Amino acid sequence: MELVIVKNKKTAKEFIDTHVALNKQIAEWIRPLDKDINMVFDPEKNKAFRQGECVRWILKDDRGKPIGRIAAFVNKRYKTKGDTQPTGGVGFFDCINDQAAANLLFDTAREWLRERGMEAMDGPINFGERDRWWGLLVDGFYEPLYGMNFNPPYYQQLMETYGFQPFFHQICYAMSVDTQLQDKFFARHALIESDPGYHAEYIDKKNLPKYAEDFSIVYNKAWAGHQGGKDISKQQALNIFKQMSAAMDEKVVWFVYYKNEPIACWLNLPELNQFFKYMNGKFGLLQKLQFLYLKLMKRCKKFTGIVFGIVPEFQGKGVDAYMIVEGAKVIQKELPYTQYELQWIGDFNPKMLNIAESLGTKPSRKLTTYRYLFDRTKEFQRHPIL
Repeated sequence: MELVIVKNKKTAKEFIDTHVALNKQIAEWIRPLDKDINMVFDPEKNKAFRQGECVRWILKDDRGKPIGRIAAFVNKRYKTKGDTQPTGGVGFFDCINDQAAANLLFDTAREWLRERGMEAMDGPINFGERDRWWGLLVDGFYEPLYGMNFNPPYYQQLMETYGFQPFFHQICYAMSVDTQLQDKFFARHALIESDPGYHAEYIDKKNLPKYAEDFSIVYNKAWAGHQGGKDISKQQALNIFKQMSAAMDEKVVWFVYYKNEPIACWLNLPELNQFFKYMNGKFGLLQKLQFLYLKLMKRCKKFTGIVFGIVPEFQGKGVDAYMIVEGAKVIQKELPYTQYELQWIGDFNPKMLNIAESLGTKPSRKLTTYRYLFDRTKEFQRHPIL
């Protein structure tokens, strides 16, 4: 077996081709967009390079056929509360069903991380934000959501046999759009509705700067500071909304206001992989036209929950139920969607798990973020409960 470092356009293409070769026979697999993978490893587009570095390898057999790949990365901002050791990451792991091949990939990544002062490695994770390419699929082997890892079931055995242990599990929940909400939602909705200071609305893309600013306000109060997160500026929020605008369906992005101040946000998007599965990893002019056609013809029957949050001072008052009922009035009656799935929620966050379950959803798939301690005598600890 031979390891090849990715160092130019040719090997970067081979890195993507290896994933395709090892997964193309799986009916449920959807090929990620090439541009999304390349962006992770582009210092000009990925801000994680400001605090870290990464490397990629391709594993080939004795005949030069690719049989695996892996990336390793160090990010100074990557840490979990309670960690007593510097921890690096591995991701974009693919391998044939051969433990020796997997061990060689993991060993190589471990030594690279050790040379940079790391004492543990988490994986498979992303070199960047947690909303993409995070966790190993261990249950629910059907079409992945956009930006979600997909892998054959035997990957779990390859990782656990090597010595990786579950650091936390990531649970997704799904439901049919026509599911009747529980009575308690309407009771809580009625209490909020009786106060004229509250109102809910879906966004208008003609006024995107306003809603981007409202999102930044809710985000900074509800999420910034969690796990070391930082405030998001109005401009950053606007950039995010502009990037999403082509795919965005106005009627599935909701805000709640109290006396015209934003206090809650429920951000959903049409499930993009329902478009991208037809595009074989490409997104040039032809694919963009195809995307617009599919969107116009309402071919996407599934939408995905991305963000759900309420500012602290309004939590526990029923605002969540109010926002969901107001949204359901429109989504269930006017829109073409038949299925809804929430992006993963960590099992270290029981409060959010309870909210998801209270909607009437059921667990739809599970991913696992694993951790490997280089000192095998050290006590392993799971992600702390929030």
